[in-house]
Amino acid sequence: MKPRPELPPDVEEFRDVHWCREATRQVDSAFDAERFIEHAGFAACLHDSRRPGPSLYVAVCGRRDAVMPRNVQKDPEASRAWVLKDEVMQRGKVYYAKLARGRAMFVAPRLIAHFHAIWGIRRSEEAARLSPDARAVVRVLRHEWEMATSDLREASGVVDRKACGAAIDELQAAMIVVPGEAVYVPKFTYIWTLAIGRFPDELRRRVPREVALREIARAFLAGAGTTVRGELARVAGLSRSDAGLGNRALVAEGVATMSATGVYHLVPRP
Repeated sequence: MKPRPELPPDVEEFRDVHWCREATRQVDSAFDAERFIEHAGFAACLHDSRRPGPSLYVAVCGRRDAVMPRNVQKDPEASRAWVLKDEVMQRGKVYYAKLARGRAMFVAPRLIAHFHAIWGIRRSEEAARLSPDARAVVRVLRHEWEMATSDLREASGVVDRKACGAAIDELQAAMIVVPGEAVYVPKFTYIWTLAIGRFPDELRRRVPREVALREIARAFLAGAGTTVRGELARVAGLSRSDAGLGNRALVAEGVATMSATGVYHLVPRP
């Protein structure tokens, strides 16, 4: 992992406030977590301070230098973040799934349509863009609506655990399927459901790609204050060219300035 570039103290303090990286803004409940995600626009689930961007785990810790321990099962902060993730996922008020590059991410409802414009697959495109295993899995879910992982393997005919897991990940990345609940007794499993069942209005809304890039960039810069080269691409899972298009759209709008290649600053409001 490449070391993060040093940021000025005022930028770090700005992020402390907006990404809940201080004790006074610490996230301690599902309601706190949902409010944090809505404010940030999108956030990683369990990333620590070694990765840039807003993160539920760092917000639960309430400090900017939070690092995930090796033995997460015995760490109270990691356990708390995991429990909150399950609660937020089950409440279904914000989007949660493995999205770009297989990263577990929360997305505020106001940005779901924008993320879908970049990574989503429309039903008319599924035959051309989804693998046979993914199509078999989603076919079952459209009939049953929700199903545990083991039952989904059996019903879809994708009985190999690895192949079924890859198919579910593919459907999550395409914003077609989301985990609806985590069940721990008698054994751990996720209950999978259709994303459009939880967020029908957001996922049916059409957003132009350039608008989606601009609004994703806006949400990140609003919490970051300053974004350095490659940072938005890394946090949101965008290509660097797409991240640049989004940031430059903010410059054209007058809400950001560019001081160097890939370095953008939020213009303070009057």
